[in-house]
Amino acid sequence: MINGRVVLQRFPAGGPRGSWPAEEFANRCRLEGRPAEVVMDLATDAFLVIVREAAQPVA
Repeated sequence: MINGRVVLQRFPAGGPRGSWPAEEFANRCRLEGRPAEVVMDLATDAFLVIVREAAQPVA
């Protein structure tokens, strides 16, 4: 988990199709009910498909 986000999949940014594989994977996740989104990780030059974790309620 990174900053309240869970990385579901990584895709290299230098691929011949750019971000499309990441966008397609995220769309399949959304169709399954997971609120996936694509972000760019500049440090690793990769597109990440992530879901944000819900904040835990304070007791």
